Amino acid sequence: MQTFGSTGDSGMSACQAFRVLVVDDYGPFRRFVCSMLGTRPELQIVGEASDGLEAIQKAEELQPDLIVLDLGLPTLNGIEAARRIRKLSPQSKILFLSQESSSDVVQEALSLGAMGYVVKAHAGSELLAAVESVRQGRQFVGSRSSGRNCADATDAQAPRTLTQAESPITWSEKRESARNHEAQFYCDDASFLDGLTRFIEAALKGGSAVIVVATESHRKSLIQKLEAHGVEIGAAVEQGLYLPLDVTEILSTFMVNDLPDPVRFLKVAGNLVAAAAKVAKGENPRVAACGECAHMLWVQGKADASIQLEHLWDEIAKTYGVDILCGFVLEGFQRAQESLIYEKICAEHSAVWWSQ
Repeated sequence: MQTFGSTGDSGMSACQAFRVLVVDDYGPFRRFVCSMLGTRPELQIVGEASDGLEAIQKAEELQPDLIVLDLGLPTLNGIEAARRIRKLSPQSKILFLSQESSSDVVQEALSLGAMGYVVKAHAGSELLAAVESVRQGRQFVGSRSSGRNCADATDAQAPRTLTQAESPITWSEKRESARNHEAQFYCDDASFLDGLTRFIEAALKGGSAVIVVATESHRKSLIQKLEAHGVEIGAAVEQGLYLPLDVTEILSTFMVNDLPDPVRFLKVAGNLVAAAAKVAKGENPRVAACGECAHMLWVQGKADASIQLEHLWDEIAKTYGVDILCGFVLEGFQRAQESLIYEKICAEHSAVWWSQ
């Protein structure tokens, strides 16, 4: 990577929030970028946009310090959007984040006055460094943005959003396989995150696509831990191999009167598994899922809902061959072993583990 000298812009004060607008048409990747930037207290996400015209509108309205901008946007591409943004919000710095790595495109982007360029596949290792350089008034070009070190790709090849996912898996696509639906009880939040990190890392290394359903803070922590383990999580998100989802949003799609609706659940889970199965790799591609849906219901006092949800996930594990890890943090459940509810939840799993 190359970090160039000052362009004349003064660096931001250490105590002043650096306001960021994130623009990308692929929802999961946009959320990944927001989660990653959210790990830095000096950065403030002030808005998101999914197409070029919306980016221009929000740039003019919000006047952000930085715009992280995709190239392959619908309605108006990133290059043209940047041209217009430069006129409407001239003080906003622009950092391009794109699949495209050809030197011609990089040079065109920088010639518009952009402060930086990062290839999406290397967002996990380079994005935060790029943002910091831009924040300090220095230009940044990622190590793989020359067109020589990675194959060219167009943003038109980006995976589709979840709203465009295929219909739920048909019966002809179902397959019986060894039931692998595990529950792991963790003594605290730190061990919970360590357990999920190990599960996700192993699944990705084996070529599986991984669906993660967790709170925002846990999703951010998982990104940090996976990156620390050398996982190119940015590339995994862009390829659709790592799908981070918000637990509250997912629960809202199938909960009715505080209980999971089986029809809605199977439709939601089927869509997710179908989308993930399309990108899984290897001779016997699989889908893995982990998170805290049932745990969230448990801590909300919805024990029956938690049990029913685990039963539904167990049906998914048995019918579609999905590897599932359900995490439970035992803080607040000191008497869980004495509980009939605890026994019912354990009965819905193929294995139950305790982590100290």
